[in-house]
Amino acid sequence: MGNSGSAVKVCTDHQGGINWLSLSPDGQRLLTGSEDGTARLWSTADSQCHGHFQGHESYITFCHLENEAAFTCSADHTIRKWDVVTGQCLAIYRGHTSIVNRILVAKDYLFSGSYDRTARCWSVDKEKQIQEFRGHRNCVLTLAHYSSRDVLEEEEEEEEEEEKVSRDLLVTGSTDCTVKVWWVSSGRCYQTLLGHTGAVLCLILDAPNRELFSGSTDYTIRTWNIVTGEQLKVFKEHQGSVICLELVNRHLYSGSADRTVKCWFVDTGERIQTYKAHKHSVSTLKYHAGILFTGSGDACARAFNSRSGVLQKIFRGHKFIINCIQIHNELLYTASHDGTLRVWDIRGICKRNKRRLKKERSVQGRNSQRGSLSRLFNNKVGCMVQQENRE
Repeated sequence: MGNSGSAVKVCTDHQGGINWLSLSPDGQRLLTGSEDGTARLWSTADSQCHGHFQGHESYITFCHLENEAAFTCSADHTIRKWDVVTGQCLAIYRGHTSIVNRILVAKDYLFSGSYDRTARCWSVDKEKQIQEFRGHRNCVLTLAHYSSRDVLEEEEEEEEEEEKVSRDLLVTGSTDCTVKVWWVSSGRCYQTLLGHTGAVLCLILDAPNRELFSGSTDYTIRTWNIVTGEQLKVFKEHQGSVICLELVNRHLYSGSADRTVKCWFVDTGERIQTYKAHKHSVSTLKYHAGILFTGSGDACARAFNSRSGVLQKIFRGHKFIINCIQIHNELLYTASHDGTLRVWDIRGICKRNKRRLKKERSVQGRNSQRGSLSRLFNNKVGCMVQQENRE
């Protein structure tokens, strides 16, 4: 049983629940988006608030942080871009007619998904809508992006001549139970992936292997070939909605409303571990250095040994569901519907885990050496026996 941990810092600046937490690519800043309609910028160096972004007319559903700009989307139907140094609003993207659930920034594109049943593509710099993706019968909950260059062979690209100007594709998951793949340049639907019988809550993309993973309220995870649209595997062991996914080294981790996380070996579809101890839904998860960190509706974060499934630590202190977690410089950041951002020191767990991994590798090395010596000995014995028989 894991021991309890207390936060090294509790940030209480927000006046409403925190819905999302984003870490900048350089790791220097964190961005929180809140029910209070504001976003705040935090330094990972001192965990102090260094920016307060105000302007949305309703709660912020999601946020994304780049090194020099922050993006927020809101129930007020808009998306905003902010200067991280001055806090000034640089752009307002208008066009959606309902709550904007999710945003994604890729290259010079800003993508958004909404309750208005559409996804949209915007020019980041020109504050202008470039494309609208219309075809879902219900709200768009989750997004992914890739380039056909990452997945298509040259001969396959020739077949898509009309789309060669831009090879970018957008993937959308919806409460209409479908996943759709769209050409960004034309807004044309390239694939509709059918199979789920419940809302698609989460997507994760493995472009080099041409695979897409989707989690649903139908309790399943499905794997798709993103070139052909073929359904490859169905992972069926969860007893509740699949809320979040993480892919690491061909191992897929899935967090569910059934209060567990499961680890699957992608290549075979085998479930190789189940992480228990949660007293409510698993709302978010993150893999780091051989440790699986989870956030739950029971207001606790937990750390598990990813291989053995053993619970190593419980982080208690939040009052409501933990909506998002981030990890940087062996600090764990947890953002909750209770309005607080909490910072936890995980150096001890990481150090113990590194020692354990080193010991395991050492044992494996010795076993491998013993095996080699044993094979050498057996080969020598075999040669002696053969020589005796010949004589």
